[in-house]
Amino acid sequence: MTEAKSATRKRPLPRFEEAEGLGPGDAEFVRDLVAVLEKHGNLNRFGLCLLHDHFPLATDEVLVETNDPGTRTLHTRVERADRTRHVKASQWRFVPHADHEHGTGSEPDAYQVILLCDPLDLCPGRERGH
Repeated sequence: MTEAKSATRKRPLPRFEEAEGLGPGDAEFVRDLVAVLEKHGNLNRFGLCLLHDHFPLATDEVLVETNDPGTRTLHTRVERADRTRHVKASQWRFVPHADHEHGTGSEPDAYQVILLCDPLDLCPGRERGH
């Protein structure tokens, strides 16, 4: 489960109450982001989320998402990264260029996984038993 190891945070995120959402001053940023996603054919693959913390995670912990299509609910919980069965990343955090580990030649250093889910455990879009 290599992706969960990427969940270690290098810089703290703001608490949800303090995190600033998109506003009118972000219009040019959003247009540029949309253009990059379109250029690479990823406009319907990736979106944007507000990065924030509700509570701290230890370096050996990861957030895990499951859902219940019957009740139309999402559930997020903390699991130990080395014990989770959840292996499909669904949210990532970009890492500033200055924070990349130089000399590794590994492109994944450009992002950190912040949320995992498992298609077998009802990740969004999956139904029970499929």
